[in-house]
Amino acid sequence: MADPRGPEAAVRCRLFATGGGPELPLLARDIAQRFAPLLAAYIWHREPLRLRCRPQRGEIPPHIGSTTVFGDNVEDEWFIVYLVREITREFPGLVARIDDNDGEFLLIEAADFLPKWLNPENSENRVFFYKGELHIIPLSETDEQEYDLSAACPTISEALMLLSTRSEEFLAAEPIRRAVYKRISGYPEKIEASFHRAHCYLPAGIVAVLRQRPSLVAAAVQAFYLRDAVDLRACRSFRTFPADNRVMTVVTFTKCLYAMLVQQKFVPDRRSGYTLPLPSHPQYKAYDLGMKLAHGFEILCSKRSKVCPVSERKVLSGPLWERFLSSLKEKDYFKGEMEGSAKYSQLLRMAEDYFQESVVEAESFIELNPGDEILTLLETTTIDLKELEREAACLPPEDDDSWMEITPDDLDKMLKERRNESIPSSSEEQQKYDLEAVAESMKAFVSKVSTHEGAEMPWSSDEPHVTFDVDSFTKAIDRMLGPDSEELDSDDLDEEQEFDFSDEEDLDAENQTQDQNVPPNELIGSLKSYMNEMDRELAHTNVGKSFTTRKKGVSVP
Repeated sequence: MADPRGPEAAVRCRLFATGGGPELPLLARDIAQRFAPLLAAYIWHREPLRLRCRPQRGEIPPHIGSTTVFGDNVEDEWFIVYLVREITREFPGLVARIDDNDGEFLLIEAADFLPKWLNPENSENRVFFYKGELHIIPLSETDEQEYDLSAACPTISEALMLLSTRSEEFLAAEPIRRAVYKRISGYPEKIEASFHRAHCYLPAGIVAVLRQRPSLVAAAVQAFYLRDAVDLRACRSFRTFPADNRVMTVVTFTKCLYAMLVQQKFVPDRRSGYTLPLPSHPQYKAYDLGMKLAHGFEILCSKRSKVCPVSERKVLSGPLWERFLSSLKEKDYFKGEMEGSAKYSQLLRMAEDYFQESVVEAESFIELNPGDEILTLLETTTIDLKELEREAACLPPEDDDSWMEITPDDLDKMLKERRNESIPSSSEEQQKYDLEAVAESMKAFVSKVSTHEGAEMPWSSDEPHVTFDVDSFTKAIDRMLGPDSEELDSDDLDEEQEFDFSDEEDLDAENQTQDQNVPPNELIGSLKSYMNEMDRELAHTNVGKSFTTRKKGVSVP
């Protein structure tokens, strides 16, 4: 079972310094610390955003960069766009360049408003975020103020120099900026809206793991979603997470992950011990979700590395960690939770993981695969089954998942909103988008003559129109073939397909013999009579009038 988008669906962002200021490593650390409250609790679909310092390579100067695989959840990509814009706003000495597998996807979002000169061939190194705004560097201009369409794309260094000195000239047109900014509007509040909390009947070990690392739910859903026959062998015995000691709990998914899990139809192996109640059971969905998620976690653990995972976490200390923790508290990262409470401890654990992944130097960070990380957490976490059962008795309600169903009215509303976004805002230009006029123009278009190159538009009204009288042509054919001719219908075609063509060579030989028995003069005379009869029948039609005859004495090459 393959990922519909594939693992190569990734977004790349690069942050360049325009001049003097802090060194790139210090900037990268400050950026990670500044946006920690948003990133520490974010559930990434495939990979987290990790901004690292990159050395100069060719014409690309040193920069802070990241390539993030986002898979099916395109919202991860637009969240990164939001972050990049905010980074350039918070750090005005940075210029950001962002693209993905489709190229300049920001321009694709604003395709209805782009200037005519801008195309995929000349857009490289022209689109940047600077000081929180989208900029587009135009083509070079000649003395006649006409764009030089043959101009080469600028280098990154050239673009940085232009933006640092004349950025106000390159601010993208308002409709372009509006289209892009609308796509990232709603953040950071949109992060919370992207979550979906659902009841799941899970082994106590998975509940304990998710409390320490809620983001591991993404890896587990992916493992189940992309399972194969080899993966399912590990789910026959469930050595790590047997079906015993299951408890009801609340799991936080993203809406994309939740939809992926719910839509999967799966029946567990009878040997696994995971059984489901009848679909009419009030908690059937919780059992079903828990069973699928348990399979995902078991698959991850079956793919652990050969070496034993590190059982002890590195103790976080030092001035850098203290400054980082103090910054989180100032930004209300802990949301008023009492120090030492379960929620506070969970947030602190996420902050520690984020600090080790994104703030400290890349060389000192050792990334574990999800299976190793799960096993490490199981070794270092105390599981209190009684406490989990008491909490299960008073769980908060799960979120409504009616958002997964789109009614015809909802679809119509979405289409209208999308249509209105592509229509210019001024009332004068909106009048040009009359739907009836568009419909009439479409009818006129499809009625035109088309060739292998497309529709032929009769721009010149002086050219004579050629019409084809079908009835006259049919009568002419009937007169030539005679009254005994029969029409070939669909039944005849079906019968022809059932013929045995093994004797085709004999039939061809017989026809060739018959043709040889007819004198050549008779064949030519018969052909001329057919042609003359056709000319007489078509003479009074427009088709006949459109024919031209060659005058005698005129040579034809």
